[in-house]
Amino acid sequence: MTARHRYDYGQDPSQWGELFLPDLPAGAKHQGVVVVIHGGYWRSTYGAELGEPLAQDLAEHGMAAWNLEYRRAGNGGGWPATFEDVLAGIDKLADLAEQHALDLGKVVGLGHSAGGHLAVWAAGRHKLEGLLPAEGGQVNNSNDGVRLTGVVSQSGVLNLGEAERLSLSDGAVANLLAGPSSEFPGRHRMADPMAALPLDIPVYAVHGIKDGDVPLSMSTSYVDASQAGAVPAQLVMVPGDHFALIDVTAEAYLTCRELVGRLLR
Repeated sequence: MTARHRYDYGQDPSQWGELFLPDLPAGAKHQGVVVVIHGGYWRSTYGAELGEPLAQDLAEHGMAAWNLEYRRAGNGGGWPATFEDVLAGIDKLADLAEQHALDLGKVVGLGHSAGGHLAVWAAGRHKLEGLLPAEGGQVNNSNDGVRLTGVVSQSGVLNLGEAERLSLSDGAVANLLAGPSSEFPGRHRMADPMAALPLDIPVYAVHGIKDGDVPLSMSTSYVDASQAGAVPAQLVMVPGDHFALIDVTAEAYLTCRELVGRLLR
């Protein structure tokens, strides 16, 4: 049996998350939390329903999971709201930890596609002060917020510069950031996980070998750039297309679940 609890972390209808919890013996604590961040190229067409099956499956396999919704481009999101929501949504776990016996010593991000970008980006939140955009629109960030201790990126858009050059999903990057990098170079840099390298936590860049939606270069270029750091990211190739990674019956997803479990141990 699993329990579900929905909480708001702000006033907007998209500022909420749902906590999925496995049964717990009396007096015990959940060993960490998985933050599930859905994709959809940051557009409001897609929502947290994409992450719900993953959060449910994780809870059924003994892991507490926080399925996070956030404002997206088209419903009040974009720069900087989408980014602030992801950080605020992760920080909401601090308010819930005592009530739900959550151990926040291990908080792992599991993000698919654009959600992979946001999860890896959030893991570098402590470096944001060094990436302030000259053109304004700074992300409101708390340095004492909840830190991710590891990330499993599921075909994540981890290289925004290249994603913009390739005009992925009809200019999704410029749509997210309300303009091209030629106009807003600072915010593009601040939003790019590449700019926060090296990270001091493990990142698994999982990518489907038949992914036709997010090119493999989104993962390989990030992993290559991370190699000089103390904790290099690791590339994990899995069978299937882009959506096999969020199909809880597919081998691609099962690999992701195993990696998440490894990061929680």
